[in-house]
Amino acid sequence: MDLISIRDLDRKTVERLLDSADAIANGKKKPDMGGKILATLFFEPSTRTKLSFQSAALRSHMGYLDFDPETSSLRKGESFADTVRTVEGYADVLAIRHPKEGAARLAADFASKPVINCGDGANQHPTQTLIDLFTIRRCKGRISGLNVTLLGDLKHARTMRSLVCGLAMFGANVTLVSPEGLEMDQAYVDEVKGRFDFKVTARNEPDYRNADVLYVCRIQQERFADPYEAKKITEKFMVKKEAIEAAREDLVILHPLPKVNEIEAAIDGMKQAKYFDQAHYGIPVREAILEYALG
Repeated sequence: MDLISIRDLDRKTVERLLDSADAIANGKKKPDMGGKILATLFFEPSTRTKLSFQSAALRSHMGYLDFDPETSSLRKGESFADTVRTVEGYADVLAIRHPKEGAARLAADFASKPVINCGDGANQHPTQTLIDLFTIRRCKGRISGLNVTLLGDLKHARTMRSLVCGLAMFGANVTLVSPEGLEMDQAYVDEVKGRFDFKVTARNEPDYRNADVLYVCRIQQERFADPYEAKKITEKFMVKKEAIEAAREDLVILHPLPKVNEIEAAIDGMKQAKYFDQAHYGIPVREAILEYALG
């Protein structure tokens, strides 16, 4: 079973995956994939996604093959299609990250084995969304009706695109906060609104005083023509300790990581900061995903 986009899943399937991950995290379930093999084909750098998938495989009694594009036949000119067709013969499931939008779905067209999208350009990152929903549910006990603020560069962040769909599926109230020019694509927001009945608002000024969950991603300074403007916007949207102290006491702060300078370091030690827990939840969630993909 492929997992290419969160849009391919219905709420019942997502809930089943989250429940499975809960059972794994609580020690009530231990998946056993009977020695099957995961291939991690990452054409972009990764720490959390790749390592947590490999850890999840080992904990589920699987082996893994770690593909390195720098030492592969890609250096000799081999095509993406031929790489996928070759590697699928060595593994039972493929986890793929690629800089081009649509690459994971293209790989699924080539492959007869299940393909899991681990991020394709600025498009989708469904396994991260499942981790995000899992973390919110673990921290808050529910997703429906929560006020969730997504803060940062929403134009280029695949994590945020996937998450909006997941939050809408569960009826959360979503506030999109980004610098002018870095708003989430309106056509995509309208598409999600057309599928789900949820409340979404957008603004260009950082404000999360009424948020139950604050999800932060970085301002991608490399996309600005003017370095001074990039620095000014980054400082304006930085989440600072004094702002968190003025927010709700039970606020949950999430981040897909790696974080650079978008969250003040002093926040790391605050009870509201849950982003390292979020990263660690990648293991039980991805164990559940591997079980789902292998049927």
